[in-house]
Amino acid sequence: MEQLCQTYWYPLYAYVRRRGHAGEDAQDLTQEFFTRLLEKNWLAEIEPEGGRFRAFLLTALNRFLANEYDRSRAAKRGGGRQIISLDQERAEERYLNEPTTAETPERIFERRWALAVLDQALSKLRDEACATGKSRPFALLNSFLSREADPGEYASVAGQLGVTAGAVGVAVHRLRQRYRELVRETIGNTLADATHIDEEMRHLFAALRG
Repeated sequence: MEQLCQTYWYPLYAYVRRRGHAGEDAQDLTQEFFTRLLEKNWLAEIEPEGGRFRAFLLTALNRFLANEYDRSRAAKRGGGRQIISLDQERAEERYLNEPTTAETPERIFERRWALAVLDQALSKLRDEACATGKSRPFALLNSFLSREADPGEYASVAGQLGVTAGAVGVAVHRLRQRYRELVRETIGNTLADATHIDEEMRHLFAALRG
């Protein structure tokens, strides 16, 4: 649960900021929301919409913002009850560097959710590469996860790794395949029903396209 909260913290923080709350208030609100989520076991009390964790979180956050937040507690900056380690200053810097957009807070949350899922899957992929002694190949190949190689790029990488360009192509194909598996696994961990994974994958790509 804490891993999921860390993954979703920034998408929800950006949503709260987009709703018009100042940086420090948004930090307090988001932190307090997750604190209550864990302490009060809201997962047992609120039915997730269609079994989707992202939909449940947004519904629970909106309820929290509307009805349950005691602003006097914000001054306590968590009241000594901080459960999740959060880089709040970096989150605000990241938010301020976001491009200006007329999109709704909900659309921004959906895109941030999609990027958070991809980031988590990429982190797992990197960890697997490190665990198997393939950190250097991963560092050279991971840029091809989201794009096709330019002419001569595979040959250049092959020279650095001491393999053929064909072997690089095969390695990229396998890396992409494993990355997709990890994205599906990450999404599956947020669903009550695994049969919805394909639908959520389509939703993820739609969110990225905007």
